[in-house]
Amino acid sequence: MTLNGYLRQDGRKGIRNTVVVGYLVECAHHVAREIAIPFRENDVHVIGFPGCYPNSYAEQMMERLCTHPNVGAVLLVSLGCESFNKYRLEHTVRESGRPVRTIVIQATGGTRKSIAEGRAFIAEQRAALDAMATVPMAVGELIVGTVCGGSDGTSGITGNPAAGRAFDMLVADGAACIFEETGELIGCEHIMASRAITPELGRVLEASVAKAARYYATLGYGSFAAGNAEGGLSTIEEKSMGAYAKSGASPISGLIKPGDIPPRGGLYLLDVVPDGEVRFGFPNINDNAEIAELIACGSHAILFVTGRGSVVGSAISPVVKICANPETYRRMEDDMDIDAGRILEGKATLDQVGREIRDLVLGLADGKRTKSEELGHQEFILTYKSFEPIGPACLPAA
Repeated sequence: MTLNGYLRQDGRKGIRNTVVVGYLVECAHHVAREIAIPFRENDVHVIGFPGCYPNSYAEQMMERLCTHPNVGAVLLVSLGCESFNKYRLEHTVRESGRPVRTIVIQATGGTRKSIAEGRAFIAEQRAALDAMATVPMAVGELIVGTVCGGSDGTSGITGNPAAGRAFDMLVADGAACIFEETGELIGCEHIMASRAITPELGRVLEASVAKAARYYATLGYGSFAAGNAEGGLSTIEEKSMGAYAKSGASPISGLIKPGDIPPRGGLYLLDVVPDGEVRFGFPNINDNAEIAELIACGSHAILFVTGRGSVVGSAISPVVKICANPETYRRMEDDMDIDAGRILEGKATLDQVGREIRDLVLGLADGKRTKSEELGHQEFILTYKSFEPIGPACLPAA
């Protein structure tokens, strides 16, 4: 099947042609948001880093996000005295072939002047991007991520396994698929390692889950919320089995960390837990932190499985909502793209829903919009973390 994409200078193709407005400290967030407001229906998305102190993880994340294949132009908004290396980020974006401008609020003359200058740039770039033609795109050029949130007792029975079936179909067609949440894979590491394409990678996968277990033990709080228990989940082991089901059954080709882009098609585990001693609090403080990391790894779209219900979307890449619970789907149909609860009611099989998910992902590259896009959801969050580079066993050539 041939899709439609927007060709970037590095040869990658995007399924969206978004203008990103990126604030480089929380003090510039309001100005960035005000710049984007008149264009909220025109694929202009606000992202940013709130901290004033430098962090290499955050800088790499912003570089990857601003040069994502779904992004066509970038406006950076700086207060002026923050520690974020705005000149390096601007250079990186410009080298990628995208139009970019940096507004420094202190130098521009304050809020009103910065907003006016930013809106003029956005209007100019939006007009140019709207005239841009698409080019043919193969399924094998797609990167798709998956995450689950608001899980309940149905998530591991319907929604997560159906997402796994969709992953298997996409991988078979050459796409790169990314699953994550190592803190919610505790107990599944040995099963996961048996699917690695090399023994060395298997050991790396096991080590990533052990690291997550140590991290959460130090914090004294695992990745298990009160809402999970209220929804019928009994233990982290039960939740882990459901989360693991999202990975499907394909061989695991590698382990990556936030900002690493899969070098080829296949199935990859994203290790989201920081390296070293516990320094920055919870690895991901909400679902949108995980979504942002998946997008920073190049994901064109995100599969989001929920049993209890979630309304979030994301900036940059569309989020496909897969509802595991049929009662939740009927209650929140306006926010859900896929009714995986039909499996529980005997109205559809895992393969049928998996194919429906796969077909919807492919449809996104032909102009179809998700419910969260139609509703204007563009949630985004980025916090402090620290990672070591991946080792040679993480991306074996086999």
